[in-house]
Amino acid sequence: MSKANKTLQDITIRTELAPGDLSFAIYRQAKLYSEEYNFGIAFESYALAGMHEFCTTYDPEKDRVWVCEDDGNIIGFVLLMHREKNGSQLRYFYIDSAYRGIGLGKKLMQLFVDYHNEKGYDYSYLWTTAELDSAISLYVRFGFELTEEKQTNAFGRLVTERRYELNNNTRRPAGV
Repeated sequence: MSKANKTLQDITIRTELAPGDLSFAIYRQAKLYSEEYNFGIAFESYALAGMHEFCTTYDPEKDRVWVCEDDGNIIGFVLLMHREKNGSQLRYFYIDSAYRGIGLGKKLMQLFVDYHNEKGYDYSYLWTTAELDSAISLYVRFGFELTEEKQTNAFGRLVTERRYELNNNTRRPAGV
């Protein structure tokens, strides 16, 4: 079966970390964002710093990863990182281009929101850039609202960074 014929049923999603998962997620996201958005090495450095923070504060009772695999190969990833004041952050959301459009992004977002709710977090947030239209559309469908914008050269070129937040009063019902 070619990747073009893959369905959600072909994908396994695990929440247990294995050695190499976190570094592979950074590698794939850095490669994809370089190829698709011309982000430079500065983006990879930024992502590595954030992942280091996740590693040093990881608490399996508060944090969660979703590692998507097809035939043992990682093809997607997202994590929920606990934050101050009973909050969480969505980070490192990516899906390999060959697996986009099959509903995997929607499934990952639902898993994220369900876990966020299960743990009783009061809010969640994420940072993204204005170019990631499909991802932004998905975040908004799940109740995230734009709260901040700023121009930065942090990724090796000028981009507009955007912060989106999900608050208890803006949560969307399951099955969005």
